[in-house]
Amino acid sequence: MTPAIPVSVVDFVNAWPVTWGFLKGAVEGFLPINDVPSVCAERLARSEVQAGIIPAIEAARIPGVRIVRGVGIAAYERVRSVLLVSRVPFENVRSVALDTSSRSSAAMVRILLADLFGASPEYHRAVPDLPRMLSSADAALLIGDPALTTDVSAYRVLDLAEGWNRLTGLPLVTAVWAVRRDVSPEPFLWSRDYARHRMPEILDAAMARTGLDRRLLTEYFEMNLHYDLDDDDERGLAEFYRRAAAHGLIPSPDLPPFAGVPLVPRSFS
Repeated sequence: MTPAIPVSVVDFVNAWPVTWGFLKGAVEGFLPINDVPSVCAERLARSEVQAGIIPAIEAARIPGVRIVRGVGIAAYERVRSVLLVSRVPFENVRSVALDTSSRSSAAMVRILLADLFGASPEYHRAVPDLPRMLSSADAALLIGDPALTTDVSAYRVLDLAEGWNRLTGLPLVTAVWAVRRDVSPEPFLWSRDYARHRMPEILDAAMARTGLDRRLLTEYFEMNLHYDLDDDDERGLAEFYRRAAAHGLIPSPDLPPFAGVPLVPRSFS
């Protein structure tokens, strides 16, 4: 029997529409390992797993990986689960606490504060607890479930997709499936298609996880986020890499190679 391929998956609700098939054991031949985004990238870099849903910027930092074309986590104008929360105007931010599970969003915050607001603050990493983060910094980055569930109404809030769209006019790609060379891209499309046919189940689980109502979560999954990536998303990713390289955050602005996808992705009934 062929050993199962280890794959690192993020168990945040925003990732469920691409990871649900793995989390539910519906994609045969893979062993899912639940991680936060930063650990997904670390496992893949150490070759502890052969694939992972990783922060988009990490695909540019890990040699020998390919990006699965056509699937990922992205937003056009508002992402809702990647937020910079500040006690002061963004142009006056002098210190930022970064959610420890973040990688792409941490890079995006640096780019947006510099290129959109002309700020160059100091950065440090912190557990995603907003009061504690803001006790030692002007602003805090929250991602994933903490960003969705934390009350930020008392602060200035920059949704990173809104900021990126304002700066570039392009979508924000937050996460991609990255695979080692010998791993086929098809199962990652199957997982997305499996989830697509089980959105009521995913919504029930998201309500239980977050305590948010069904209407808000439906809007989040169907209007804020998208999981089928197209040419605009790839242009957004390329611009992200270009700016990240210009800021010294990655060694090269070049996109990693893409793994091909089938013309007709498999669907589950």
